[in-house]
Formats: sequence, C-alpha cells, structure tokens
Amino acid sequence: MNLFTHFRDQIAALIEERVAAGDLPQGLDLSRITVEPPRETSHGDITTNAAMVLAKPAGKNPRDIAALLASKAESLPGVTGVEIAGPGFLNMRLSDDFWHARLRDILDSGVAYGDSATGDGAKVNVEYVSANPTGPMHVGHARGAVFGDALALLLDKAGFDVTREYYVNDAGAQVDVLARSMRVRYLEALGEDIGAIPEGLYPGDYLVAPAEALAARDGDKWKNADEATWLPMMREYSINAMMDMIREDLAVMGVEHDVFTSERALVQAGKVDEALAFLKDQGLIYEGVLEPPKGKLPDDWEEREQTLFKATQFGDDVDRPVAKSDGSWTYFATDMAYHLDKYRRGYADMIDVWGADHGGYVKRMQAAIKALTGGQGQLDVKLCQMVSLLDHGEPVKMSKRAGTFVTLRDVVDNVGKDVVRFIMLTRKNDAGLDFDFAKVTEQSKDNPVFYVQYAHARVNSVMRMAADELGAETVSIDAIHGAKLERLSDENELQLIKLMCQWPRIVESAALAHEPHRIAFYLGEVAASFHGLWNKGKDDKSLRFIMADDVELTLARLAMIRAVANVIGSGLKVFGVTPVEEMR
Repeated sequence: MNLFTHFRDQIAALIEERVAAGDLPQGLDLSRITVEPPRETSHGDITTNAAMVLAKPAGKNPRDIAALLASKAESLPGVTGVEIAGPGFLNMRLSDDFWHARLRDILDSGVAYGDSATGDGAKVNVEYVSANPTGPMHVGHARGAVFGDALALLLDKAGFDVTREYYVNDAGAQVDVLARSMRVRYLEALGEDIGAIPEGLYPGDYLVAPAEALAARDGDKWKNADEATWLPMMREYSINAMMDMIREDLAVMGVEHDVFTSERALVQAGKVDEALAFLKDQGLIYEGVLEPPKGKLPDDWEEREQTLFKATQFGDDVDRPVAKSDGSWTYFATDMAYHLDKYRRGYADMIDVWGADHGGYVKRMQAAIKALTGGQGQLDVKLCQMVSLLDHGEPVKMSKRAGTFVTLRDVVDNVGKDVVRFIMLTRKNDAGLDFDFAKVTEQSKDNPVFYVQYAHARVNSVMRMAADELGAETVSIDAIHGAKLERLSDENELQLIKLMCQWPRIVESAALAHEPHRIAFYLGEVAASFHGLWNKGKDDKSLRFIMADDVELTLARLAMIRAVANVIGSGLKVFGVTPVEEMR
C-alpha cells in the first residue's frame, strides 16, 4: 500500500464532494495534487498542496479551500488531526494504530513489500551497455551496466513490462580493425613472430585465447588466404568471440539481457533504407548545405551538399546528415532505423543508457523518434558520467590484459559484484563517481554498502540472540507475526515505522523518474534510523530490542526490526544485491 497515494485518492474524493455540494466549481483539474511527507516531522505525518493547486481555477483563497477540506479530512479513517499551515498546506496526523497496521503489511509482504501496479503492465525497452564488440568490458561500462540493470529491476517492481536490450554495434569500421587484430594473433598462434602489434590495431592480450582457439579449429587454413576471403570470416568469428566475452563479463556482474540486436543485421535487412524512405515520403529528407559550426572560421569549413534530416523541425539545433560522402549511411541513420525497429516491436517507451560523451547526440535522436513515430514514441536518454578508479586516493593503473584500460572483471575480482553494483548507484547517473577500492571495502558508516548491509546483518544477529536468550519457540516466525504491535509506542520506534512505510512511494517515484539512485539514499536513511535506535538501546535499557522480562514487547520490537530487514532486502533486490546474514 502506498499510503500517500491512498490519501491522495481520499482528498480527491473530498474535493468531489465539495464540488457536488456547490462549494467548488465543476471541471477542476486534480492531476497536480500531491500528498507527501512534510519536510519537518513536527508538521504532521502527511501534507497536501490541494488547496493551493485549486485556488486559482476555483477563484478562491487557498486557505478558504483548505478550511473546506479540513473539516471533512478529520473524519478520514486513520486521521487524528488536521492543521492548515502557511499559504494553505493541509497537514494531517495519523493514529498509532494506522502505523501499526502498515507495519503488519510489511511483515506480511516480506521483500515483495513495495511491489506496485503503477506501470500497469506498460511495455518499456531499456537498452544499456551496448559496448562495441571489440574487447572486454571496462570499468566505465560497469556504471552503465549496473544503472541500466537496476533501472530495469526497479521498473519491474513498479509494474512495468520491461525488456532489457543490448545493441551490438557490429557494422562500423572498428569491427574490421578487430578482425585484422584477430588475424595478427591467429598468425602468432600458428607460430609466427608477429613482433610489435601494428599501430592502429587492438594490442590487448584478450585476443590471444580466441585466436588460439581459431588456430586449433582451422589450422593454417587462413594463413595464406587473400584478404577478401579471410576478412569476412575473421570479422564474424571475432564479433562472436568478443560478444561471448562480454556476456561472461556481464554475468559476473549479475547482468543479463533479453534481446541482442545486431546493427549489421539491421543494415543487411534494409531497415535503414526503409526508415529513410519513410522520412523522405514525409518530406523530412532533403539535399542541402549546412551552416558552419559556431566558432569555425570560413577557411576551416568546406561547404558541400549533403543528404540531411530535418531535425530542427523536431527540436534539434541543426539538421543532421544521414549519408557520408562515400554514400554509406552515418551512424545516426542506422540508429534511427534501430529505434524505429524497437518502436515497431511494440516499445513506444524507450530508455537508452549512454556514456556521458554521447551527450551531444541526445537531441537529434529524440527528434528522429518524434519524426519516425508521429510523436507516439518517447525516448529518455540517461547519460552516465565517468568513474574514477582509485586506491587510497591514488589512480589505479591500467590492466595488462586489456592493454589500455581497467577491466570490469578486475574490479569485481577485487571487491565482489555486490559492492560494485551498490556503489555504482550511490550517485545520480549524470554525476561523476569516485570508486576507491580502500573506501568501498572498509567497515565503517562512511561506506554506504557496508552501513546498509550491516543493518540487515544486525537484525539477524538480534534474532539469533533472542532465540538463544528466550528460546526459538518463543520468538518463532509465527510468534513474531502475531506480536501485539500496539506495544510499539515510543516516538523513536514510530519514526522508524513511518520511514519504512515510505518505501512504496520511493519505488514508484524512482521508477517514474528513472532514478534508481534514490533507492540508495533511502536505504541509507533506513539503516541510519535502525542503527540509531539500536544505539539508543545501549544507553536506555527500556529501548532494547530484547526485554527478557517482557516477552510481549520483545516480540513487537522483533517484528519491527524484521520489517527493517524486509525493506532493506526489498531495496537490495532492486539493486541486484544479495543481503548478508552476518558480517565477517
């Protein structure tokens, strides 16, 4: 139950009653009405902006509208007090019984608590990673992989029908470079002295094993073949070998995709021609000359006629070329065909996760989708900033195996996938991120993954202690679920319960905003509240979770902290992270 949505519906019903009574005019737009937690706990448990939103269209003073609603809101189930604040906020307080009932919801739901029907089964395509198939995943790919995967899990939890997609960029010149690099390693596997890797080819050792496998399979079949014969084969073999490697790297991170779409296959199937023909029929493709880019001197600019897409008609800054001077398609043209293909597969809502260096590409792609789908398709591009890899504050050196970068596998081998996944989500995707091996593994409250995991482990530790002290039967699951929750009356306990009850709202708002980092912030708050209550128990014996002389109160408190474990477990599941039972 999202209690904020529940009370928003209740407030909307009260407004309709006032409309029916003639106190408010017909036809009011209620879509901007919100019910949220107040910024200050002293202002109550929930607050609504209804009076201020309706004031102008209703032609009334907002405090007068608030007064109209307040008298009725006081009679809503669970409401114990209503106050009008500031320009017309309606602040409400809820009964302890209401909060105890919500705590029971958390206990009954387990880690499924927060599951939502907000998405109503709407189809969403999340495309992420989509690294060129030219080598292993590096640490920069890790952030986009984790972000995309967590966003997909979050949308799943919010009730969307999610497809995870990887777009294989296997049609560009870099694939020919890969094929030639593989051939050099193939010749090396046959025993030739290749010397230094030729400039312009990929030098990493990651090509050695697949080249040796090729030599073992085919012998010297390709050694003396002409390029027209070996290049197509080497291209296909290399792409498959690299994609196998990429899938293995992603699996180490717990990342799996539902669909892999080949750029080369799209081109060969005539999808690019089809997409551009469609735009041409709409009068959106033309031959023209672009203005020189801002800041370019005339002698730096070569005026030439190009095949252009009218991107400015759909919000872009300039029209965009769709064909190169040699007549082949630009990357933009193939990307247009790819997104049209996604739309025709039933995905009107598309989310692309890109690296920050693609920021200048966003407007043109969104313009293309508007044109290709008649405004029916929506593209949200999430840009992931760079990750700075450090150890005790010092930059980490490059991987020997990769040749030019630190591989994702290197990072996971050092700290584990759960640490990598959690830390990658502790900052908003468009903010830079420092990943310090020393800091992400230290056991302190300054390490967010440890702090949250420690809360989950500490709950389990308390449960074990309770079983040892009071007997397993006394504190069984059934006994805890049947606890008299009304015994939880301390303000610190109620504040923890109220915070946990925000989880369904966090899930829905984070999913709709496409911002999984909100989950990390929220889990940190829950962990801090729980740890704070545990610490209070050290100073005040009456607040301890285990009260040997009051089993009834102990069971209620065990129910409360079991709910903490459920909420943390639910949040970690969205992150693809396994909760720990004990810290080692």
